[in-house]
Amino acid sequence: MQFNFIANRPCPSASGFTLPVIDPSSGEVFDEIQRSNALDVDLAVQAARHCMDSVWQKTSGVDRGRLLMCLSQKLLEHVDELALIEQRDCGKPTKQARSDAVALARYFEFYAGACDKLHGETLPYQDGYSVLTWREPHGVTGHIIPWNYPMQIFGRSVGGALAAGNVCVVKPAEDACLSLLRVAQLASEVGFPPGAINIVTGYGHEVGDALARHPGVEHISFTGSPSVGTLIQQVAAERHCPVTLELGGKSPQIVFADANLDEAVPVIINAIVQNAGQTCSAGSRLLVDELIYEPLLQRLGQAFEQLRVGPAAMDLDLGPLIRQSQQQRVWDFLSDAQVAGIPMVAQGRIVDEAPETGFYQAPTLLRDVPVAHRLAQEEVFGPVLAAMSFRDEDHAVELANATRFGLVAGVWTRDGGRQFRMAKRIRSGQVFINNYGAGGGVELPFGGVKSSGYGREKGFEALYGFTTLKTVALRHG
Repeated sequence: MQFNFIANRPCPSASGFTLPVIDPSSGEVFDEIQRSNALDVDLAVQAARHCMDSVWQKTSGVDRGRLLMCLSQKLLEHVDELALIEQRDCGKPTKQARSDAVALARYFEFYAGACDKLHGETLPYQDGYSVLTWREPHGVTGHIIPWNYPMQIFGRSVGGALAAGNVCVVKPAEDACLSLLRVAQLASEVGFPPGAINIVTGYGHEVGDALARHPGVEHISFTGSPSVGTLIQQVAAERHCPVTLELGGKSPQIVFADANLDEAVPVIINAIVQNAGQTCSAGSRLLVDELIYEPLLQRLGQAFEQLRVGPAAMDLDLGPLIRQSQQQRVWDFLSDAQVAGIPMVAQGRIVDEAPETGFYQAPTLLRDVPVAHRLAQEEVFGPVLAAMSFRDEDHAVELANATRFGLVAGVWTRDGGRQFRMAKRIRSGQVFINNYGAGGGVELPFGGVKSSGYGREKGFEALYGFTTLKTVALRHG
């Protein structure tokens, strides 16, 4: 049984209830987590506040950085252990789980180096005044982490908050808690003071809601669905609490006739099948120049047919989806496509060794998807790629911007002028030219526009959101 981690010690929930932990590869229960409530959240916030007032606000940026670096090194020592935890808890193939653990360590390495570099400015003003600014932490920050990339999103969110001088209360998704509980234990082992990192598990409507409403939480970072993001904003607005929101996407991959298809095809496939398509920035829409539409779909179809899905431990192209309800969601989208007469180009295959009780979905390539269909407008969060053709550059921009989302876009063209025109005209937080994702890019600010949210995580830019700016005007005559 797993317990909450508050003030560097395991804590049972106040409710006395637990929730099952299910292996997506088999559908079997293998552990339990705490079903916490508002009392547990309050205990964690109090612990965080005490840490802030007694220790953390007196800790220099240099010393915070050293602690974060020690944690980064500790995480690297435990990569294999963390990968195995994530593999069973989330159904990630071994390569993906290990990559996530390495990325987690890299986040803390990056933010360790940033701790003592968050500078203010001196401002020219009237004669007789000296004016300066400095950045101060919010204090206690709340972090609501989704189930698709718990380690990576913990790293980019909590790592940035700690680097800026905050202390953290973290609510992981109830489907993906185990790796973060272990990370918090490792943080205590390297010397993080009690209350700096607190983990409270349970349902979103119980723990997440209590965290967002708690008057002691001074900033909220949330990654998840737009509908829940709206609720977070509404609750936070009642007490004027700032929020950072990353709310998903329906990201286009735009392929022009002059693109290098040998380079583009494997990247396009990886961008939709990575983590079984359960990625906010998944390249789930494929917009193709009509001049190469048929030959590109043929190549992609052949590649899709070679993809294999199976238990996480088999380390195939895809593992299972996170839970049965997510599997059903994908099935509903594909059923709607069939009813609408949307043609299927190709599917991968679920291997015979995959238990029938696991939550598997074969990667699926669909073509001629109408721009108004839900497959072109809504986040499937599964390995389903929706292809459509465009006539020219203007039409490509129109299609790219034709959803309520604006998180990421990919553009494939060798035309230098077109590269910059497209980057300027596409409404999204990130645009990748002749690549997609830039290998993760811990250093690259990440976030969206429109219904994909606001604020930025990752990179140095994230530190601005985790701080407030204070102006000091000194009159000296």
